[in-house]
Amino acid sequence: MFDRDHEWTALARFITDEQPGATLGVVSGRRRQGKTFLLDAACRAVGGFYFGATEAADAESLRRISAALTAHVRPATPYHFADWHEVLDALLALGTERPTPVVIDEFPYLARANPELPSIIQEAYRPMRDQRTGSRTRLLLCGSALSFMGRLLSGNAPLRGRAGLELLVRPLDHRLAAEFWGISDPVLALKVNAVVGGTPAYRREFARGDTPDGPDDFDDWVVRTVLNPETPMFREARYLLAEEPDLRDTSLYLSVLAAVADGNATRGGIAGYLGRKATDIAHPISVLEDAGLLHRDADVFRENRPTYRIAEPLIGFYHAIMRPVWDQLERPGSAARVWQASRRRFVSNVLGPHFEQVCREWALHHADPELFGGLPARVGHGVVHDPSARVSHEVDVAVIGIADNGKPPLLAIGEAKWNDTMGIAHIERLRHIRDLITRAGRYDTSHTRLVCFSGTGFNNKAQVAADAAPEIQLIDLATLYGQP
Repeated sequence: MFDRDHEWTALARFITDEQPGATLGVVSGRRRQGKTFLLDAACRAVGGFYFGATEAADAESLRRISAALTAHVRPATPYHFADWHEVLDALLALGTERPTPVVIDEFPYLARANPELPSIIQEAYRPMRDQRTGSRTRLLLCGSALSFMGRLLSGNAPLRGRAGLELLVRPLDHRLAAEFWGISDPVLALKVNAVVGGTPAYRREFARGDTPDGPDDFDDWVVRTVLNPETPMFREARYLLAEEPDLRDTSLYLSVLAAVADGNATRGGIAGYLGRKATDIAHPISVLEDAGLLHRDADVFRENRPTYRIAEPLIGFYHAIMRPVWDQLERPGSAARVWQASRRRFVSNVLGPHFEQVCREWALHHADPELFGGLPARVGHGVVHDPSARVSHEVDVAVIGIADNGKPPLLAIGEAKWNDTMGIAHIERLRHIRDLITRAGRYDTSHTRLVCFSGTGFNNKAQVAADAAPEIQLIDLATLYGQP
């Protein structure tokens, strides 16, 4: 098991809790993150029961779990459950002597076939029910359909208030992903991360352990893995969308994602790309957000002006590079020619935006708070308007501190350039933007730092300016990846 120390510790604490009474936990996360491996390993470690649901009719699922529990318990007579009430009673009976983990994986499949199942579990977990109070079963419901799992414990859902654990298994961040893929070169690591993100299964199962053999091998690696019709990676982005149960009219959702991948980050831009009104796309955007495929970023300088980005890098790569030329890519031997013609689009539409997002995540989760003069409360981006010049300036990284009985401090503003050597002009631009923000009066800018992020480095004038003024910080790829 690579990393996942936090998740394993949380599971171990939940599973081994000696207090009396059965407890309920919910584990979710996008597909291919290692949830099944993690939960199966936890059951194996302490003799728990694991059941993986499949898309099936309710009666078939009852037969499958009857057979699985019979093989696990080996009772005098095999189980033949007539309904889920009987299943829950048998599962609670597993924990009569000691804390025992019971995992139902891909729970949304079961609930789709029998919508009453969450209510049946609620009934089984009533506080004063004898079967619950006399059991120490640690029931874990797991699922990859984020929209469904997110509703399981929300609002007026039957299981709201019943769960003692709510664990989200996230993709690896850019640093852990580089370590997992065995890539030490930060330029190569970021390029690979922009294509496949931090999903563990993409290296071992989907790429069959094929990693780029150095920076010069990146182009060939893309051709022989992601753009190769013979590999599972080739169609993975399409399957990720198809596997979401709430996405019925997939053509509309595909078009929304294509609009975002083409640089249309606002709701109006997406609507214009699709030739529809902004109100017409509110629902598909919300569904894609709930499914964890689209992420909404608030503009930190302008209220009610959110932008959207694709949350899964492989889906972004598919829509920017593969979908426009899908017919060509399906023809064997065409990948190299297609990739050669798509490299510039990859840099502008995939690599550049991904680099900006990595810079924001680094500022929030990895940077030393002393670098910004305080702990970030949130990190985002936004647009600053210059009334006198009638132009707007984009800020790639904005670090907001914790407000202390006054205006929130703007700890830092930054510009991120993947393919540019940054110089004094970039620093002067940030100074001008800081002055505009000061005049707007929303944030306290008295200690705002100016941060330049570059994938290629900085010229001598920028280095001299940074050496002379502590408020200027130059961040390169080695720093983003924690390298000296």
